[in-house]
Amino acid sequence: MAGAMKKVDKIRQIVRLKQLMMRWKHISLRRRSLPPEPEPCSAARRPPSGFLFVYVGPERKRFAIPARFLNLPVFSGLLDETEEEFGLRGNGGLVLPCQVGFFRHIIKHLHKDEHKYGKLSLEEFVKMFSEMASDYPCKENVVVFVPLLQKAEV
Repeated sequence: MAGAMKKVDKIRQIVRLKQLMMRWKHISLRRRSLPPEPEPCSAARRPPSGFLFVYVGPERKRFAIPARFLNLPVFSGLLDETEEEFGLRGNGGLVLPCQVGFFRHIIKHLHKDEHKYGKLSLEEFVKMFSEMASDYPCKENVVVFVPLLQKAEV
């Protein structure tokens, strides 16, 4: 009888080991099939799903923004400024002719409360940014838009 119990215990251990191996296999396969963690914006070749890259300012700083932001009034205004600056050329990335600090200001506020700040137009963001900058004595003359055409490759 004791010998039979040892066999049953060994069979149980074998079954448990087999179950454990199957779980590890599934976990391992699942990890391989998951998309890799998004790389930092500066190193990624493709934007994460649902995002797109825009290049901002004369230094062409790259930002990954949610594609839904393009429907907001502030981005409509930025795209109008881009059209005035560059025309409707379709080659290369989307370049926005504004200062990097101003663009970061827009993105920060949209991420904080998209419902509230998503309704603001470009002019309202410029006014808000100018008011914030006027609080600092060193920033008396706020420049939001910069001509980029001189830096563009022809």
